[in-house]
Amino acid sequence: MAPLLLAPALTMERSTIIVAGGSGKRLGGPVPKQFQTVKGRPLLMWTIEAFHRYDPAMPLIVVLSKEHFDIWRALCMGHRFFIKHEVVAGGEQRWHSVKAGLEKVKDDGLVAVHDGVRPLVSTDLIARCFDAADRQAAAIPVVPVVPSIRETTAEGSRALDRSKLLAVQTPQCFHADLLRKAFEQPYDSTFTDEATLVERLGVKVALVEGEENNIKVTTAVDMRVVEAMLG
Repeated sequence: MAPLLLAPALTMERSTIIVAGGSGKRLGGPVPKQFQTVKGRPLLMWTIEAFHRYDPAMPLIVVLSKEHFDIWRALCMGHRFFIKHEVVAGGEQRWHSVKAGLEKVKDDGLVAVHDGVRPLVSTDLIARCFDAADRQAAAIPVVPVVPSIRETTAEGSRALDRSKLLAVQTPQCFHADLLRKAFEQPYDSTFTDEATLVERLGVKVALVEGEENNIKVTTAVDMRVVEAMLG
């Protein structure tokens, strides 16, 4: 009889911060993009469900603008959305919002930071990022840059070698104590993501194979793509 294959044990406690405090101005519409409906439910619900599917017991911290608390509460009631999560008030920029979410992480295990408008993230990708961070302290998913890229210069522009470029996705995963230390650094307006902040501590960030489907909804076209993929 073939040996019984057991899933590897989770070596560290895991939490996820889902950042959804944006206004979604580029997408347009009467409500921010994280609340706009796709396949009958707000986009943010699909994202939360993806992480709940990975680990139903994992703490989920959702960061929203305080002014959106009532909207989200009404949406959860209206859609009978009962997946347990803690809602935290975000700040002016992503840096402030992630820091606010991080303050609610109760243990020193692993923590993921994910965009609330990336609803197509797979269980496999979440697992790969957490597992890589477990081994190497910090890990982010990346995908090759497909379009041709040009850099503007004083003389005009120049083509870049896209074979050397990678597009960064989320979830970005870290040892929680490392991420806390990174956020002790002063706020910098050039902040782009959590990995950049961690690298400033001299920590090498592991690269994990991302997924082309793991898109961040920014435009109405993105929303139609997500709807088709969910279908």
